[in-house]
Amino acid sequence: MADIDFLSPLHKATKRDYLARVNEFPKAEAIKIAKQYGYDYWDGDRKLGYGGYRYDGRWRVVADGLAKHYRLKPGDRVLDVGCGKAFLLYELTQSVPGLEVRGIDISEYGIEHAKEEVRPFLQVGNAVYLPFADKSFDLVISINTLHNLYCYELDKGIREVERVGKQKYIVVESYRTEEEKVNLMYWVLTGECFFSPEEWQWWFNHCGYTGDHSFIYFE
Repeated sequence: MADIDFLSPLHKATKRDYLARVNEFPKAEAIKIAKQYGYDYWDGDRKLGYGGYRYDGRWRVVADGLAKHYRLKPGDRVLDVGCGKAFLLYELTQSVPGLEVRGIDISEYGIEHAKEEVRPFLQVGNAVYLPFADKSFDLVISINTLHNLYCYELDKGIREVERVGKQKYIVVESYRTEEEKVNLMYWVLTGECFFSPEEWQWWFNHCGYTGDHSFIYFE
């Protein structure tokens, strides 16, 4: 199990005003709205979520990195747990023509408004139960999703990723300092698990996770 970072360039390219996030609009109300995972979360005001999550090609660099590292080839099967609008899955099909992709997400709105080229391969569902056979995917990815689960769900979610994937890659939000911890709690709207890297490592070991991982920090 290795710590492999494919996402930092994208994450660090975004400017964040942490204090504005909690001062300009009631945080509790924003969380309630965001957790509906509907229009407001994806395409509404920035204070409620993404502020307009539209395709712009930025995920191609991540797709290329995944394809190269995991040696993906035409005919391989890839599952994205928490695929959202499936921009990354689409980019994977461009990076590796002939790749077979599947995506699952809790958001009906996200699936309905996903990249149309891969929309037929997506379904609404929960990370705690993946309706796929054991080791049925050459690669399972879960990007910024599993930290949205409660602990009793997180255990199941990690074990499900492990079960259905031959290779696995999980990205979750974390913190290394008290400053990063506060920024994370200020900024994140849907998260339930706020763990340090050491705590995340404990979870991975506890669940028998053998794949790779990476952490997102709010510096």
